[in-house]
Amino acid sequence: MFNFEKLFNDFSSLKVAVVGDVMLDTYWWGSVDRISPEAPVPIVAMHKKEQRIGGAGNVALNTISLGAETTLFSVIGNDADADILLSLLQQENIDVQFILKSKERITTNKIRILSRNQQMMRLDAEMVHDITNDDELQLYNNFITYAQQYQPALVIFEDYNKGVLTQSLIAKLIAYCKANNIVTTVDPKRKNFFSYKEVDIFKPNLKEVKEALNFIFDQVEEPVLNNIHQQLHQVLAHQISFITLSEKGVYIQKNDFAKIIPSHMRKIADVSGAGDTVIAVASLVYAVTKDIILTAQIANLAGGLVCEDVGTVAIDKAKLLAECSLLHI
Repeated sequence: MFNFEKLFNDFSSLKVAVVGDVMLDTYWWGSVDRISPEAPVPIVAMHKKEQRIGGAGNVALNTISLGAETTLFSVIGNDADADILLSLLQQENIDVQFILKSKERITTNKIRILSRNQQMMRLDAEMVHDITNDDELQLYNNFITYAQQYQPALVIFEDYNKGVLTQSLIAKLIAYCKANNIVTTVDPKRKNFFSYKEVDIFKPNLKEVKEALNFIFDQVEEPVLNNIHQQLHQVLAHQISFITLSEKGVYIQKNDFAKIIPSHMRKIADVSGAGDTVIAVASLVYAVTKDIILTAQIANLAGGLVCEDVGTVAIDKAKLLAECSLLHI
């Protein structure tokens, strides 16, 4: 029987850097009883407001929840939302000393309006153009200072197409990590999809892969997914493809070894943030074990677990450890 408790304890020995687009997730909860007389839209009577950590911050929240010492690298605005976000991160013991506040940007804030646990509207305050050259240089220098001092075992790139991860920054950070034997993993988005060359784990979802490769298919089968891996590998020269397949589970491939890990039955409440949890858990498990099957199995469990809660939430370490008994390893 595999010793999952030891594995989970080993997470606390890891130093992890998360680089990417950090944001606020704001939730306005209310009830709807009537339609506005001004326009054919529902009137939401607000009764609760909640703000949570989102984007790359949610990846950091997941790694810290599993016990790994986590430092976050990003560029945010010099505004009130930035102060709220930094406070939330610090409350969770995430290291924010290397996050830059820029007068050239605003802090991303995604406002969700909900009634009876259903999302009625989302308002996005954000900038999506690349950070300035000066901000990029400062962020890179911050990372080098951190890496030389703390010697992290793992760097997770969390790209939401908001401009923090530029092509040149991605290339420089991966080159440094390869030269210093630091595991690199990425949750990519469309803009820089093919910029993450030679990373250890490349984790898109199926929709992102289809769009990036311009593939059209309906049946999710290993031969099709193997072809996707080969196409990706020709461009990226990465080690592992880890493709999330929604309700069908996850697919993992390294060299000639490939496998679909089916999902577990869940009562799904909300899928937002599940990808953040999957990349966080997969990255930690792989950094400790280098076992790709174990990595896929535990990350698959974790992604399903967080979908049982409404809104963006981090994985519960004790609950995930208990669920690992389902794996029968």
